[in-house]
Amino acid sequence: MPSSTGTSRRRALAGAVLALGLTLAATGCNSGAAGDTPGTIKIGLLASLSGTYEAVGTEIRDGFELYLRMHDNKLGGHKVELIVADEGNGAPTAVPAATKLIKQDRVDVLTGIVGGGSVAAVYPLLTEAKIPFVGSNGRPELKDVSRIWTTSYLSDEPGAAIAEYVRDNVKGEVFAIGPDYQGGWDELRGFTETFTKIGGKLANPDGKTLWTPFPQTTNFTPYFAQIKASGAEAVYTFYAGSAAVDFVKQYAQSEIRDLPLYAAGFLTEGSVLAAQGEAAKNIFSVLNYSPDLDNAENRSFVAAWKETHDGLPTTYAMASYDAAAVLDKAIAAAGKDPTPEEINNAIAGLGQIDSPRGTWQFSPTTHSPVQKWYLRQVRQDGRALSNTVVGDLATVGG
Repeated sequence: MPSSTGTSRRRALAGAVLALGLTLAATGCNSGAAGDTPGTIKIGLLASLSGTYEAVGTEIRDGFELYLRMHDNKLGGHKVELIVADEGNGAPTAVPAATKLIKQDRVDVLTGIVGGGSVAAVYPLLTEAKIPFVGSNGRPELKDVSRIWTTSYLSDEPGAAIAEYVRDNVKGEVFAIGPDYQGGWDELRGFTETFTKIGGKLANPDGKTLWTPFPQTTNFTPYFAQIKASGAEAVYTFYAGSAAVDFVKQYAQSEIRDLPLYAAGFLTEGSVLAAQGEAAKNIFSVLNYSPDLDNAENRSFVAAWKETHDGLPTTYAMASYDAAAVLDKAIAAAGKDPTPEEINNAIAGLGQIDSPRGTWQFSPTTHSPVQKWYLRQVRQDGRALSNTVVGDLATVGG
């Protein structure tokens, strides 16, 4: 029979081994042991994979996954476990999905998110969990962006970037119309505030944007009648996804079809353009990206995209691809077993980023890109219609 002293020593040794194991686990549940290869990074990707913006969310998912495929499913030398969740139509479905990613799946980083309202609703969860969010679609301004980064744009920037062009090229008043939710409010505010500030005049009777209920509006005919009655010489709008298809097709058949239509580029972006067909021809839009941009990063991105997709990549796919590129660089800079806080700090130090859209960098105050915006027009390109870049607009951000 062993002595009590020997038993005590063995128990103490076993306890020490157990404590060491718990200590190693506590340093990061995804980390490798000392001397091993870098551990796995868990990334949660939240995007609309159902509902009005399913096409947008699918592009965001595919853009991130494309970067991973091109880099051996690694970011910063670490294997990546990508956990994808459905944002749905907005905050009511986005919040529970984000809660699962953060609290149950325990992701190190969150990315994606289509709706600005979803970002605002998920924001308190990110603050509580203290993990970085690298968003890849438009978002509103937020009070504390210390862990919030955006590779696309702030939602008021497209309208602000095109406002001067519209003022200079429309000889008369412009009617503003858009969807009644956070993204619509931000997108139209960017245009109307900038446009009126530089001397443009709105045709809206009360000088305020005409809002259409979201997401239930599918018949825009009554609103076109109001535009006709206003005497407007042009229209500015923002819609995306299936709402953009409905709006454009009905506009082309309406009594205001001859009025020039200007828009945030999402109106004719991606698969919605194919669905709109000839109805979209000649629409002018503003966006931070077009697949026909001539630079090395874009040529590589477009070629890789076309290997697995029928169409061309969109700004949604590009911004999500860039989110992965940002994380690739930041995780590499953050060290062997980086914590979420170390990854966040590394993002802040990245500087200029080479991108398919052209070189950009994060604004130190808004954590969104300082970038060039492009004027596009829907034109015939061989057998298909495309958003062709016809000029440069303002550089916005900061």
